[in-house]
Amino acid sequence: MAKRTSGPAKVLQPKSEGDARKDVLKRTISQIEKSFGQGAIMRLDEEAYLNIPGIGTGSISLDLALGGKGIPKGRIVEVFGPESSGKTTLALSIAAQAQKNDGVAAFIDAEHALDPSWAKKIGVDIDRMLVSQPDSGEQALEIVELLVRSNAVDLIVVDSVAALIPRAEIEGDMGDAAVGLQARLMSQAMRKLTGVIARSQVTVVFINQIREKIGVMFGSPETTPGGRALKFFSSVRIDVRRTGAIKEGDQTVGSRTRARVVKNKVAPPFRDAEFDIMYEEGISSTGDLLDLAVETGIVNKAGAWFSYGDIRVGQGREASKRFLAENEDLFEEIKERVLDAKLPKAVRERLAKMEEEEAGDLEPVEA
Repeated sequence: MAKRTSGPAKVLQPKSEGDARKDVLKRTISQIEKSFGQGAIMRLDEEAYLNIPGIGTGSISLDLALGGKGIPKGRIVEVFGPESSGKTTLALSIAAQAQKNDGVAAFIDAEHALDPSWAKKIGVDIDRMLVSQPDSGEQALEIVELLVRSNAVDLIVVDSVAALIPRAEIEGDMGDAAVGLQARLMSQAMRKLTGVIARSQVTVVFINQIREKIGVMFGSPETTPGGRALKFFSSVRIDVRRTGAIKEGDQTVGSRTRARVVKNKVAPPFRDAEFDIMYEEGISSTGDLLDLAVETGIVNKAGAWFSYGDIRVGQGREASKRFLAENEDLFEEIKERVLDAKLPKAVRERLAKMEEEEAGDLEPVEA
């Protein structure tokens, strides 16, 4: 005869509707990941933004305007502005920063106007940079697609969208109407590239020019060529403008540049950055840091003199920039204090972890 168990019998409580939905969702997520791979679907928690890696721009103020890490990896970025505003210089500076982190950069020179000597001055290792000068827009975008799918490059710069001429327009006669050809080409390219760019973690920077719409009475008449697809698919759009000249005596040695982040899907948008582009070095990191240090009160400016604590940095802005360039330890010390003052604590901690991961000191932090 079976022995009876003592105590009251356990009554199974039916699951609430909320618990049942959670179980169904868990099984569905598991099925999606099994079918399409790990990471096909995930929860967008508060750490999601912090886990998006970036590539520095060479300008501390622009990195801060972009959220602290520069342009995001695995995204499409558009840099646009008037002629001679510093668009290509900014893109080459980003390429130099990617190379400093042992990344591979490619430059699609659709304008056939790349100056290797200028790229070298900016800091680009021209022996390591891949360069292509395509014959048509289709060829340029096919090269971009092959490079992205290779998963062997970190950054691709396309200079420029306006120079991506469709093959039909090139083969046609001068004066033939080619309405909408370039816009259709860019729209198809964006649809094909976006997903594979995200999976391969390649950053693609499209440089674009500006045009003026005819007959606009209200609002800005400015627009960018290539249709609207690039505007929609870009995670970041940066408007670059030249605001003034930098002179030493009667000689112009550089230009003052303003970059406005007009779209940002990974950090707050509509932030501005101003920096110097010097004709002998590209973006001036010392001038950029000096401006930020004065703005945050870390460096004191009294008249023409700049001072950091008891240290006289220099008389005049250019002399102070030279002093910081010659004293690397002081430059790094001021930079750390500026970043502490300007960046949220969570972003600073995440950046520190990412730097340690790149150095091989820690296991990668899971997204």
